[in-house]
Amino acid sequence: MPTAVLTDRERTAVQAYLRLLHTVRAAFVGDDHGCGPAEPPAVPPVVPPSVLAEAEAALEGAGLAGNEEEFFRMVREWHPGA
Repeated sequence: MPTAVLTDRERTAVQAYLRLLHTVRAAFVGDDHGCGPAEPPAVPPVVPPSVLAEAEAALEGAGLAGNEEEFFRMVREWHPGA
């Protein structure tokens, strides 16, 4: 399967989505250095509005809603294991 080159807007959307994903993961399980809560908090933390807004704006700018198979293919190619 040939790999298409992402447009600037697609790349921005993928990067914003990955930042959002990493923020949420860090809030629930800690960062890659073992910091963070040992147990998930009783009340889920709120994702900072700026992180969520950045992801939404980037997805919209790329003409994506964030739930398309094509978008998740781009995410997998940019960051396998995300």
